[in-house]
Amino acid sequence: MSEAGSGKVKPETDARFGAKAGTLYVVATPLGNLRDMTLRALDVLATADVVAAEDTRTTGNLLRHYGIATRVLSLHAHNESQRVHSIVERLGAGGSVALVSDAGTPAISDPGALLVRAAREAGFTVVPIPGPSAVAAAFSAAGLAAESFVFAGFPPAQAKARRTWLSSLARLPHAVVLYEAPHRVRETIADVLEAMGPGRTLVVARELTKTFETITSMPLGDAPSWFAEEANRERGEFVLLVDAAPPSAPADALSAEAEKWLVALLEELPPARAARVVAAMTGVARDVVYERALELKR
Repeated sequence: MSEAGSGKVKPETDARFGAKAGTLYVVATPLGNLRDMTLRALDVLATADVVAAEDTRTTGNLLRHYGIATRVLSLHAHNESQRVHSIVERLGAGGSVALVSDAGTPAISDPGALLVRAAREAGFTVVPIPGPSAVAAAFSAAGLAAESFVFAGFPPAQAKARRTWLSSLARLPHAVVLYEAPHRVRETIADVLEAMGPGRTLVVARELTKTFETITSMPLGDAPSWFAEEANRERGEFVLLVDAAPPSAPADALSAEAEKWLVALLEELPPARAARVVAAMTGVARDVVYERALELKR
């Protein structure tokens, strides 16, 4: 919590918007810039009986910055299933709970969905307190041609599973939005390129709202060299946005001979790799070949 707006603040809360008994609040918190905190979020955090936080140290710093003394307990990926029962019991006893993640909106590629589901199933009110969200912030500033997107969260860590997962996303007629960690971003970019082809637009949104925020657009085929040019480009938290594929030529752009090669290669290779070979041999756009490969596979 060392980003812009880190001077300590003591806000005036409005009791009309404070936490109510037997209610779970899903509270969005800043991605980095503390000035992005909403007044309603401050009202709830200051009046809730307890704050359930992904990281108690991170949330403790945030609360101290705003002069809030509400008790904090941990609720993260490794203990959520064990903590849910006691938190629901607290709601049943008339308590109020504010759920927060390290940054942004909880339960979106972060812990919290299990607690929200349990609270709703038990009949308690769940109230969203909207605010910062990395996926919304990145898409709003990306300027993509697509009017719709699929948010896919974090890719699988294992390479084979990640490639299969990306191949399924490549077929969708929407932009695709991913999160990725710095230590895996270059591997993921290479797999995205293989699955979706070099012609689609990639937007890399890094360190949103923080001091070193960058939002950069490029053809997907240029992405590996862009990351390689400067080590700092691999640092921070990433939102990767791949625009929807442009309208492609019809599948019959493949000659009969090229289609025979494609059929043969599909016996041994996944569609993305077979398409890459045939595209290199024929000069036909890889997106076109890949779409035909998927049709043949189906």
